[in-house]
Amino acid sequence: MKGKVRLAVIDYESCKPKKCSYECINVCPVNRTLKGKAIEADKAVRGKPVIYEDACIGCGLCVKACPFDAIFIVNLPSELEESAVHRYGRNGFKLYKLPIPREGSIVGLLGKNGTGKTTAIRILLGELKPNLGDPDADPDWDEIIRRFRGSELQVYFQKLADGKLRTAHKIQYVDLVPRHVKGTVGQLLTKADERGVAKELAKELGLDKVWDRDIRKLSGGELQKLLVAAVISKDADVYVFDEPSGYLDVRERIRVAKMINELAKPGKHVLVIEHDLAVLDYVSETLHILYGEPGAYGIVSQPYGVRVGINNFLEGYLPAENIRLRKEPIKFKKITEAEQAGKEGTGGRKKFLEWTDLKVKRGEFELRVEAGEIWSGEVIGIVGPNGIGKTTFVLTLAKKIEPVDGMVLEFEELSVSYKPQHVGPEMFPEDVTVRELLREANPESIIPGSWLYLELVKKLRLDKFYDREPRRLSGGEMQKLAVALALAREADIYLLDEPSAYLDVEERLSVARIIRRLTETRQAAAFVVEHDLLFIDYISDKLVPILGEPGYKGNAYRPENLRKAMNMFLKELGVTFRRDPQTGRPRVNKPGSYLDRMQKAKGEYYFG
Repeated sequence: MKGKVRLAVIDYESCKPKKCSYECINVCPVNRTLKGKAIEADKAVRGKPVIYEDACIGCGLCVKACPFDAIFIVNLPSELEESAVHRYGRNGFKLYKLPIPREGSIVGLLGKNGTGKTTAIRILLGELKPNLGDPDADPDWDEIIRRFRGSELQVYFQKLADGKLRTAHKIQYVDLVPRHVKGTVGQLLTKADERGVAKELAKELGLDKVWDRDIRKLSGGELQKLLVAAVISKDADVYVFDEPSGYLDVRERIRVAKMINELAKPGKHVLVIEHDLAVLDYVSETLHILYGEPGAYGIVSQPYGVRVGINNFLEGYLPAENIRLRKEPIKFKKITEAEQAGKEGTGGRKKFLEWTDLKVKRGEFELRVEAGEIWSGEVIGIVGPNGIGKTTFVLTLAKKIEPVDGMVLEFEELSVSYKPQHVGPEMFPEDVTVRELLREANPESIIPGSWLYLELVKKLRLDKFYDREPRRLSGGEMQKLAVALALAREADIYLLDEPSAYLDVEERLSVARIIRRLTETRQAAAFVVEHDLLFIDYISDKLVPILGEPGYKGNAYRPENLRKAMNMFLKELGVTFRRDPQTGRPRVNKPGSYLDRMQKAKGEYYFG
């Protein structure tokens, strides 16, 4: 095909030749002419097929014939090959172009999981040597530098090759650290400290309280803060933070973002991968968007200003590349107080649940809850610091925890679907597949073409591991499955504890849309505990802020409209938000900026 190059990718984890009859090989028209081979079994990959891209005609028959949906074939512009950076083996993932680090600036990376963000930063850190798109090649640094001749990356790679760039990398999966590193928080921070700032950072992040604790006994949030502090304490030229907000509450996310901002000094390069758009917007100056087919190929966009880049992403169109990311733009349209009042008790809506003032005790921790209620078709968000009682509040409403004082009243027998905060192998039965669990939750979820399948299973890419056992999935895959199972079930009330964990932006918005659609079409209700404020803003009709002293005392206020409740919550944090006029999304104001000072003076911490 003139002006096009064929890209054929096989997901060898999904490919199972022992359970099929090599349908992909048998249907190939090139193979059937007996004049050549476009696809054949290869002993080098345990008898799994390989596709020869130069012989493939791109008919797509093998893609349709594969019973495990393991083959992906696409035609890409031939000029794109000149910007190929790395490929993981024949028929493996391929990355095109790279982000451009800039001295004294913070560069953000945004895109779906599986489109090459981590691969790109590993190359920029020198952890992975690029093969320039040829998996059989081993180019030397001179050839790599020539590839980027005339660009800012030429100078960057020259310094990297000469060993003149010291790097520091905050990895994505913090829960892997205790498996490979031993010691206490203090020992590890002291060892990492090259700038003499470890104790100051520890105090600022609250790690001074766990200074002598073994890292194997740390929570996910404490591990995240430990790694962030360790990286910031390094005397490096290039700092990379891969999802630094994971496991952290809103207060901690803003605090970490401020600390990363302080690294942007002359001679320093900082790159941040983040799925929380509010944090990414706050911390970055320029932004690269990665697009393509997850697991197959990724393309790095040109740099955009952070506001323009995020807005283009939400609009679903990249003008510089002339690429459409999705059919419909994502808008943040809020319900007014008058509209909210009109929802309650009218139009066939009914009161599902009501609770009096409650007092809940869990060991030394005490949670006090103001009286409230939830109606059918309503989504109530729950926000607050870690350890303040958000999960306790949800479990009390689900009648899994009995309050010391007060009561929870149901107006009829209600069915509940619950997604817990922490998801692990123990929550899934043995000897079942992902497909079987989804079918049990709701048969419609595995019917191709149904809205549950398209909006939930397909968007979360659960179909890619249908035939695998849930206990053998990665942590991120188990989280996505737990979210899908909770939302697929027919229920009156959905209790979702941190449903956006491990999800990329597209997946988060897909989950948000389906929560809204489920509550409206099924006339159900939902409580959502979440730290991503854009996610909460997108789905919530009302909000319950929980404030107090983490680990000791929490106060859950009655559900209020988003603007009033968010103002109460953000005032406690000392952070102000404004709305973007183009997309309506909330944006964090820079501390001390004109808007920040003006909104604080007016007591408007959140323009809803």
